Amino acid sequence: MDLQQTIAKANVLTEALPYIKEFNGITVVIKYGGAALVNEDIKETLIKDIALMKYVGFKPVVVHGGGKDINKTLEIYSIEPKFKNGLRVTDEATMEVVQMVLAGKLNKNITSQLCQHGINAVGICGKDAKTLKVKKAMPNGEDIGLVGEIEEVDTSLIQTLVDNDFVPVISPIGVDENGNSFNINADYAAVAIAGALNAEKLVFVTDVSGILRDVNDPKSLIPVIHVDEVKKMIESGAVSGGMIPKVDCCIAGVEAGVKNVHILDGRIEHCLILEIFTQKGIGTLIEG
Repeated sequence: MDLQQTIAKANVLTEALPYIKEFNGITVVIKYGGAALVNEDIKETLIKDIALMKYVGFKPVVVHGGGKDINKTLEIYSIEPKFKNGLRVTDEATMEVVQMVLAGKLNKNITSQLCQHGINAVGICGKDAKTLKVKKAMPNGEDIGLVGEIEEVDTSLIQTLVDNDFVPVISPIGVDENGNSFNINADYAAVAIAGALNAEKLVFVTDVSGILRDVNDPKSLIPVIHVDEVKKMIESGAVSGGMIPKVDCCIAGVEAGVKNVHILDGRIEHCLILEIFTQKGIGTLIEG
């Protein structure tokens, strides 16, 4: 490495200093899913990003999905995945697989990977200490099985872990008043948890670059936008199709009291560090 490359690295570090100072001690909820969950190279960089955030003073809370892994495991058990309006239909057999994959394999893998970088991480699901209390969801009046709608987030366990220097890694499985398990959309779980924790930041790691001014022009990425303008873009049709549910979750995060909600492309290595610790960023920041 020549001197100029070394200086360039030093400049990157000094660029991050004001952000480290500003965000020291804040709670940030990271919804971890998409390509970053299945691409091993990108997964490793994201884990390192989370570890770095912890080391420089953030209080990260990780909420993860795992739809692709669930589908693979359903196939092994010869169970056909079923969806209605983009939501997974979850019968009892599917729920067994969902719980096995989310609360078992994926949750413990992410936890272990963080621990490998010296971070004290603890994997839990929403059933632990009744953290995510739900009722049966009936979207548009349709029965889609054991899918839960969050009624209450009990932050006691999460806050205890955070206060004792642990990083909670949460799988989106909830429990109803009778102790039954329910599958929860990970995006909605992240919103509810961020709101209940009064988190300063909520970050959605997704498979899109962010909000585009023109959906046909990848260079039209909007780096910072107010939530009211986002709503206008939905009304005008500038945001449409598969982006609407993603953007709706961002809006819900702001309305839940989160000051800043980020949507970033998990297909890019070190997406968290690039967004939060650099002047330019790589995704879209939605402000309330």
